[in-house]
Amino acid sequence: MASRTGPRRLHRLISAAVGALALAAGLLTATAPTASAAALTQVTGFGSNPGNLAMYAYAPTGLASGRPLVVALHGCSQSASDYHGHAGWAQYADQWGFAVVYPQTSSANNALSCFRWFNPAQSTRGNGEALSVKQMVDKALALYGSDPGRVYVTGLSAGGGMAADLLADYPDVFAGGAVDSGIPAQCATSSTAASGCQYNDQGLTPRQWGDKVRGSYPGWSGPWPRVAIWQGTADTTVKPVNGTELRDQWTDVWGIGQTASATLSLNGGTTLSEYDDAAGRPAVELYSIAGMAHGLAVDPGSGTGQCGATGTYYLDTICSTYRTGLFWGLDGSAPGGGTTGLPAPSGLGVTGATDTTASLSWSAVAGAASYAVYRGSARVGSATGTAYTDTGLAAGSAYAYTVAAVDSTGAEGARSAAVTATTTGFRPTCHTDNNYNQVAAGRAHQSGGYAYANGSNQSMGLWNLYTTHTLEETSAGYFVIADSGCPA
Repeated sequence: MASRTGPRRLHRLISAAVGALALAAGLLTATAPTASAAALTQVTGFGSNPGNLAMYAYAPTGLASGRPLVVALHGCSQSASDYHGHAGWAQYADQWGFAVVYPQTSSANNALSCFRWFNPAQSTRGNGEALSVKQMVDKALALYGSDPGRVYVTGLSAGGGMAADLLADYPDVFAGGAVDSGIPAQCATSSTAASGCQYNDQGLTPRQWGDKVRGSYPGWSGPWPRVAIWQGTADTTVKPVNGTELRDQWTDVWGIGQTASATLSLNGGTTLSEYDDAAGRPAVELYSIAGMAHGLAVDPGSGTGQCGATGTYYLDTICSTYRTGLFWGLDGSAPGGGTTGLPAPSGLGVTGATDTTASLSWSAVAGAASYAVYRGSARVGSATGTAYTDTGLAAGSAYAYTVAAVDSTGAEGARSAAVTATTTGFRPTCHTDNNYNQVAAGRAHQSGGYAYANGSNQSMGLWNLYTTHTLEETSAGYFVIADSGCPA
């Protein structure tokens, strides 16, 4: 980080493929390892799925509830596993603690397997692919207990165009987004107009661009998502003007003007322009990467801020995933990053726990008048000192905590890195399955062809696949039949 100063097959095929953002057409040739702590898995049954998409997800082993959720959309001719293996999101999901959902489209939807960002039947609120992604978010929130206030969306190329649409369609769902070599929200409303968005200046004012966002969810007045824009200066597939148009669109939505609050020179020939909100934190960021062609910026290596693997449309310049994660506050810092306000408290740790409480302590921050304590995204208390005990918790449960320093005016600084506290005691659980599987899972045992609940020894009927019961584990290893309703 150096200085800080003031203020793109044939055209016919593209059209036949619905304007398809040639956007990453072509097969990936590189193979990259993914994180070993967990595996990319397909999730089914997430809703009516009007966009005919597939849902894949990655969640680190032992992920606590109350953590963020990232939605990552691949480019044309790519797949969920391609993106998972190259973009670096799994690395930071493990490091910072969050789940990732990878929507996947197919050639059944579009000849080049592009998300249909240019088709209003697919890209608008409550319709098609946009609604399928929203249903995936709802499914993931239930599966992982993710924080609904910290859901983010990012995408490459056609995925970037769809990410921009989703931010406009669902500002009530997404707290932030990133558009990598992509298109402004609702730029095109037909396949014939798609290539025009890719290659040409649309000649719209910032206000006209902003109106496309405001018109996507009429009546919504904020808060608006924070948006990071990534664009290569040598991109001939999605011309660099798209980065400028995205900047104009989202700064207008925020009402903060198009003059950068600050510029920074980063590695990989990257210039970052920041556009601050009223509180002095970046609401919009524009990353312009000198000489980079069409693709996602990655930076393989083991150094701080390095990530990803190179391949077709994964270009070795700078780790966009790392910078985007910091911007969203996935590392535990305040959303928007920024350098104003009090620093994040260090040394946050768990000093004790009971069945219903969790005790925390942290290091003092100079200039702090008090400290705000967060459980997940909810502020649960404050402290004038450097310790706090949270109460009223459930036994045997994990809770994620962060702390922020508060100055004498009541302004909060950046949040600390998160820690997880687990309460003691046993938490009752419910398990519904057939008798055969209940025995196989160790919740019951069989004798003479009949199944019996472990602990209570209650008879469950024949030991087979056709008899189903709900068992409640009321204490460790003690199960009772709870078919009429499981209190846990």
